[in-house]
Amino acid sequence: MQRYRYTFFLLVVCSLAWGQQRADAIRRTFLDASSHEVLVASHRATHNVYPENSLKAIQESIRLGVDIIEIDVKVSSDGIPFLMHDRTMDRTTTGKGDPEELTWEELQKLSIVDKGKKTSYRIPSLEAALELADGKILVDLDLKTDRLDRIIEVVKRLDMKESVFFFEDDYTALSHIQSADKDFMIMPRAQSVGQADTAITMFDPPVVHIDFSFYTTECVQLIKNSNARIWINALGDCDKDLLAGKTKQVLKKLLGNGATIIQTDEPKLLLMALEKYGYRTPSRSLVTK
Repeated sequence: MQRYRYTFFLLVVCSLAWGQQRADAIRRTFLDASSHEVLVASHRATHNVYPENSLKAIQESIRLGVDIIEIDVKVSSDGIPFLMHDRTMDRTTTGKGDPEELTWEELQKLSIVDKGKKTSYRIPSLEAALELADGKILVDLDLKTDRLDRIIEVVKRLDMKESVFFFEDDYTALSHIQSADKDFMIMPRAQSVGQADTAITMFDPPVVHIDFSFYTTECVQLIKNSNARIWINALGDCDKDLLAGKTKQVLKKLLGNGATIIQTDEPKLLLMALEKYGYRTPSRSLVTK
């Protein structure tokens, strides 16, 4: 019996070490703008399998071998950061109205609603989400609140600065985050080549979020020259084409001008496509897909 307990202990230790090595490897690649390996970000975690912004969706992203989860963060009336996207909670919970007007205890009485159906899941705190992600995956925090200090406090307390980056199109909010800690990673959203240049000058970020309307070689070169990666979305038409099997066309559109981080609602399909055509190594995945 003692031998079996020792074996189990070794398996747990090895699993934790493997997970941490994977997270460290993702971070090194994320910060290497010269790397041609394409990183995959799962939008609202893997919400095509489990409810968006839920712990189960995060867990599924980790299981698939996704590099980054994008999750949306708000703050309760008593200062607890939690995951939710919409301005109101009507679509994704059994509650109604502005969730930031409720206390954390009140929010925990609600159930998550997924695709119109009530589930047994509860709204997760940011702390629970980060603890689940710690050492396994990078986290993109899409800020859906102006109560930024509470979010900053959680990230600092959990010592997650190396795994978390903050996303906003409000540059005042990003400046506030950088002033709180110069080592925080941020991802500004640009709406034009000129704004991308401004974002680089202001923040020296490791990644800039751009749109297809100005996804040009000029814009990509500008960002790469600042030693940053280019983030673009597959959300919408590209994901629909992935589902339809138009893999080569999708990859050409997404990667043709040099983007190297892709956000998607179809992480499993995108991972398989990128691995098939040599844009990333299969060894990142924790399970066989």
